[in-house]
Amino acid sequence: MNIFDDDDAFVGTPKSNYFSIAKTANQNIVEMELEKMFRRFAVAEKMLEERGLEEEHEKLIKSTIIDKEIDDRVNSLFIELVGNIVTQCE
Repeated sequence: MNIFDDDDAFVGTPKSNYFSIAKTANQNIVEMELEKMFRRFAVAEKMLEERGLEEEHEKLIKSTIIDKEIDDRVNSLFIELVGNIVTQCE
């Protein structure tokens, strides 16, 4: 099955699109892209720790459960993952 055969591939939310693509795409590519994303998060956390900002970061995470800007950033990350996966599966 080709991941591009589904006419509804990009109709849902960025999150639902990611999970739809991730199920049908080459799993090695999906895993590699997830590992890259986790590496970015680890680097960001390390930078925060080195600057003594980890407690402030944790407080901000807990206080921004509903935050449009954060939701938009999360959606952008899902879109980035989908784009990275799809371009490698073409």
